[in-house]
Amino acid sequence: MTLQTPKGMRDFNPEEKILRNEIVKTLTEIFELYGYVPLETPIVERYDVLSAKFAAGEQSDVLKETFKLKDQGNRDLGLRFDLTVPLARYIAMNQGLKMPFKRFQIGEVFRDGPIKLGRYREFWQFDVDAVGVKSVLAEYELIKIALDFFKEMNFDAYIQVNNRKLVEGILIDSGVKEDQMQSVMISIDKLERIGLKEVLIEMEKNNIDGKTINNIKRFLSMDDKLEKIEKIIKNDIAKQGLKELKELFGLFGKKERKDVQFRFSLVRGFGYYTGTVFEGFLRKNEIKSSICGGGRYDNMIGNYMEEKKEIPAIGISFGLDTIADAIKTKAKKTNVKVYLIPIKTEDKTLKIIEELRKSKINSDMDMNQRNLSKNLDYANKLDIPYVLIIGNKEIKVKKYTLRDMKTGKEQMLDIKQIIKKLCSS
Repeated sequence: MTLQTPKGMRDFNPEEKILRNEIVKTLTEIFELYGYVPLETPIVERYDVLSAKFAAGEQSDVLKETFKLKDQGNRDLGLRFDLTVPLARYIAMNQGLKMPFKRFQIGEVFRDGPIKLGRYREFWQFDVDAVGVKSVLAEYELIKIALDFFKEMNFDAYIQVNNRKLVEGILIDSGVKEDQMQSVMISIDKLERIGLKEVLIEMEKNNIDGKTINNIKRFLSMDDKLEKIEKIIKNDIAKQGLKELKELFGLFGKKERKDVQFRFSLVRGFGYYTGTVFEGFLRKNEIKSSICGGGRYDNMIGNYMEEKKEIPAIGISFGLDTIADAIKTKAKKTNVKVYLIPIKTEDKTLKIIEELRKSKINSDMDMNQRNLSKNLDYANKLDIPYVLIIGNKEIKVKKYTLRDMKTGKEQMLDIKQIIKKLCSS
């Protein structure tokens, strides 16, 4: 037997998990700052919920990558591929919720797709969604959340923004038929990854005629030029998308506008998006995949309901794995702040460590009766910032040797002084 994890799935060692927990903590604090509440849904969903044409969509690459399974009752199930579809199902099953309903959720999602740096088959997403808000203020708030997160993490990053209505209207005028719309959008969304030539070849393979392809090519050549596109669009649906985009961009100040950019080719692969869509990218980083993305999906939740009513909704998802891969700083090996070394004083040391923990100071101690040299080496290798040496001499005077592992400086301090110093450092 060969011991290995399934392809595209990983274990996380303590250093990696600490880093991931810090990212989660940062995002959670930002989401709660903006008034969002936590929600949890199952990893496994009914396959008909995942495969509904208003969810992933029959032509979506994501649906092709869905892990399918059956339970012992022979029911068709699937591992969730995102956290948005489960949210839509939850809202449809709980129609008495007060609106707006602003939730965040962290959890594993699964896609049986290609593997590369920053992309896996089991990965974690952190989603934040606002349900019941039609105003572009919801778009603005979610993009602001992303910008706040970039700032908190010291990321040099930016958000690309587009509107599905703008794209749909342009594609209708370009000659794209209704049953071709989703496949063309999926091709357009690949522009930055595979280039214009390959996008056009893919459209041709999907039986899009030459005249229509040339019409689309014209707009792809103006990929980041909203003003140029504005001058030539005629379709009413496209004009509505343009209006929403201009209203959204108008909410941002000059400094923010450099990090909030228009991109016509950004449409995202899911079939459920109905309006604004956006993705976040890092500048000058090995990670080329988006680190967050989302958009408006006003029709999906209502389609899960019997009366098929419109429920406005918008969300953004942060890729925890991609963000962790992008961070260049050295990950912590432990969260311990002080390591206690008893020198034949274990019973007394237990009381001291209890005092430290009561003061919310992350503390650990030697339990193997190793000598001082080995204990210092242990603390050094785990990058523990402080060591507290507790011998009989220290016990007698009730002052203990606190060693700063970075500078090597030692101080004789009583327990109150030690707590004060560790809490302030």
